[in-house]
Amino acid sequence: MLKKNKKLIIVTTLITLLPILMGLVLWNQLPDRVPTHFDINGQPDNWGSKAFAVFGLPAFLAAVHLICTLATAADPRKQNISDKMYALVLWVCPITSVLMNSAIFLISLGKDINMSTICMIMVGAMFIIVGNYMPKCRQNYTIGIKLPWTLSDEDNWNKTHRMAGWLWMAVGVVFLVLAFLGKITLWLFFAAIFITVIIPTIYSFLYHLKKEKEQ
Repeated sequence: MLKKNKKLIIVTTLITLLPILMGLVLWNQLPDRVPTHFDINGQPDNWGSKAFAVFGLPAFLAAVHLICTLATAADPRKQNISDKMYALVLWVCPITSVLMNSAIFLISLGKDINMSTICMIMVGAMFIIVGNYMPKCRQNYTIGIKLPWTLSDEDNWNKTHRMAGWLWMAVGVVFLVLAFLGKITLWLFFAAIFITVIIPTIYSFLYHLKKEKEQ
């Protein structure tokens, strides 16, 4: 898997580090203290040095990117992970790095950008894309809804992921709509966690119990 995707891994890693070049170009314009964390309303609530923002954040995301890349490739059932699903894993950190770091630089330069809106759009798009691929995801230990019942029963895995796929896409659409309407609240994130994680878990467990009774 690593050999097959060697070029893509190199490209996505370089893209993840691309904000460093952007930061160097803007170095003299950036303030000494740069916002590095934002609250639910998109307001900065923590700051770091210019060096940390320019070098540290992209480097951290690049490290996460490589860890995810290697961990997915080391999955004992990696033959069940499609090329499209692996490519999706490879593009998460690069897109996050470019969008988030670009927004941080622009906010530092005084541009009126709402970080919460950007995050909502990114999360919404991610839910839609991942939800679309979920029904096609085969059993593995890295990607998907990994529960004792889904990992031990292929039928349970398939049905759970088909149901979860629709839920994830629906949540993604809601996130996008609310992002553009400017309706961002903390309860929305808790609701999203419940819908996308808890409901599929309950569904999978109940399906497991039903199948046990039938047997």
